Amino acid sequence: MAKTLLEMRNITKIFPGVKALDNVNLQVEEGEIHAIVGENGAGKSTLMNVLSGIYPFGTYTGDILYDGEECRFNNIRDSESKGIVIIHQELALVPYLSIGENIFLGNERKTWSGIDWDETAGMAASLLDLVGLHESPLTLIKDIGVGKQQLVEIAKAIAKNVKLLILDEPTAALNETDSKQLLDLLLRFKADGMTSIIISHKLNEVSYVADRITVIRDGQTIRTLDKKTESFDENVIISAMVGRSLTDRFPKRESAVGDVALEIRNWTVFHPLYEGRKVCDDVNLNVRRGEVVGVAGLIGAGRTEMAMSVFGRSYGRDIKGRIFLNGKEVHLHSIRSAIDHHLAYVTEDRKGNGLILASSIAENTTLAKLDKVSHHQVLDPDLERQIAEEYKEKLHTKCSGIEQLVGNLSGGNQQKVLLSKWMFADPDILILDEPTRGIDVGAKYEIYCIINNLVAEGKSVLLISSEMPELLGMCDRIYVMNEGRIVGELSRDEATQESIMGCILKGSPNSVVPEKEPESVKEGELV
Repeated sequence: MAKTLLEMRNITKIFPGVKALDNVNLQVEEGEIHAIVGENGAGKSTLMNVLSGIYPFGTYTGDILYDGEECRFNNIRDSESKGIVIIHQELALVPYLSIGENIFLGNERKTWSGIDWDETAGMAASLLDLVGLHESPLTLIKDIGVGKQQLVEIAKAIAKNVKLLILDEPTAALNETDSKQLLDLLLRFKADGMTSIIISHKLNEVSYVADRITVIRDGQTIRTLDKKTESFDENVIISAMVGRSLTDRFPKRESAVGDVALEIRNWTVFHPLYEGRKVCDDVNLNVRRGEVVGVAGLIGAGRTEMAMSVFGRSYGRDIKGRIFLNGKEVHLHSIRSAIDHHLAYVTEDRKGNGLILASSIAENTTLAKLDKVSHHQVLDPDLERQIAEEYKEKLHTKCSGIEQLVGNLSGGNQQKVLLSKWMFADPDILILDEPTRGIDVGAKYEIYCIINNLVAEGKSVLLISSEMPELLGMCDRIYVMNEGRIVGELSRDEATQESIMGCILKGSPNSVVPEKEPESVKEGELV
């Protein structure tokens, strides 16, 4: 019988006005990969913050038994001294320090005269080899991608003699290839005897890697599934997570497509820092009223760069091309100009660029269109609160009230506030960049319903997503981008995961010329 490495008994954690954890129980066996799943706000990350000492002993009730001993951690160093290391969804790396410096940050290799840089570089190289990252320890963090940064975090954890590794949404920002590499690494560590806890919304990945799955809902333990005795049926897991059956992941929608609302012609954008590097290369696309148009592509394809550059030239330099709204050419030289032309961009980085986390729901909701809640340039706080209440009810945002700080909301509810902010700005066209990243299946379904309601009102949606099932389930058409170019356009009937990847890997066998051919496009040229 497997040894119980960790037991958390009757853990209760209360924030002002909210019981985040309500007598939660968790058992983790030595050498297993144990997944924790649940909706946003269910208490998963809170439970791990209790375990790791981020919420110190005395701020919660209940007991933690680790390796047969009762533990009362007062900070994260206490838990790390026992070999418990947590890697958060927002990576804690310093961009302008090297990989080696980051691995041993706070855990430096020292001599009597200071830091031993030779030992730092040598040990870092060994750790990078162990996690399968082929980079020099001297490379700066800013010069490697998110997938590689995640491996640096794991190397950093191993440097602390980790026995129990906790990963919070480790693949949220990774493509399929990097995700598979990370999960296979966890399986390799498991074979070597390491114990892991993984929090994830991606149920296919959880089913692939986990030995047992514990479902938490509304701060309570619902059930634990064991792969040895039962299959990991996604419908069963989802039902336990949301408290009801979710027979269809994507709400039904009757398409009523109208005239072209947004058209981009010959759009070319250069990188803001690297001179001569194109991030968008002669892009042509259009979106009609009442239509959801997807943009597929691998990370680095240029999708976000295209969207941001269209939205008031908020990214890039030496931008060339033409934008037409409802058939008329417009010049959007600023974000304010884009908003005034009823264009909205919902960023993929809601915490960094989309919301002010230290401000309230009410303040964030009206932020993009303050003139609508002002009289003679003086803000009307009563009107602002009224508007925020309306959107809270409309989008079913779970919160203690509209004065709650956005930083204290779950990811799914933060996303709803971000959508409220841009819906309040009265857009006719919404560009949604990874709108469901890092949120659970129940919250995703609610976001999809919001999208459907928007297009039912005659609005247009350009949906950028790295999740192919999401694109296939929500979009009327899909453009495929690769290396800054459109390499395919697929109708709903033509679009499959295979056809999308075929466009990316083989060129553009399915691409078509837009109805209104751009003047600079020659016959037979790839659009």
